[in-house]
Amino acid sequence: MTPEKILYETAVTARGGRDGMAESPDGSFSVSLTVPKNLGGPGGAGTNPEQLFAAGYAACFLSAVKLVARNKKISLADETSITATVGIGPFQNGYALTVELVARLPGIERPLVEEVVAQAHDRCPYSNATRGNIEVRLKIA
Repeated sequence: MTPEKILYETAVTARGGRDGMAESPDGSFSVSLTVPKNLGGPGGAGTNPEQLFAAGYAACFLSAVKLVARNKKISLADETSITATVGIGPFQNGYALTVELVARLPGIERPLVEEVVAQAHDRCPYSNATRGNIEVRLKIA
């Protein structure tokens, strides 16, 4: 799936793999990377690719929820949130990811929340990128 037109593009360079650094050329993004203990690393203060993916997916999915809600003229509470849980584990000759997205849209009836979340899943670029590639479970809190 390729966009018709690129509206924004960014770059991040990683050095040292899962135990190194990742930063953008303009310096606006810079993180230390640390291998989690569950994957045989030391753990610690750094982040990891799964956390970065979860943050990006949650933020992007919430933006899609907001877009769908706005188009349906639904007001969302300030407490509206998406929690993305990303798992990693062995698969065939490598590793694979799983994602669970939990949507919290307080004050909105469940059937309407389900509709908004389903439509957001159709629109979200992360959902489109992962569709058919990894397991993505949608849940309503």
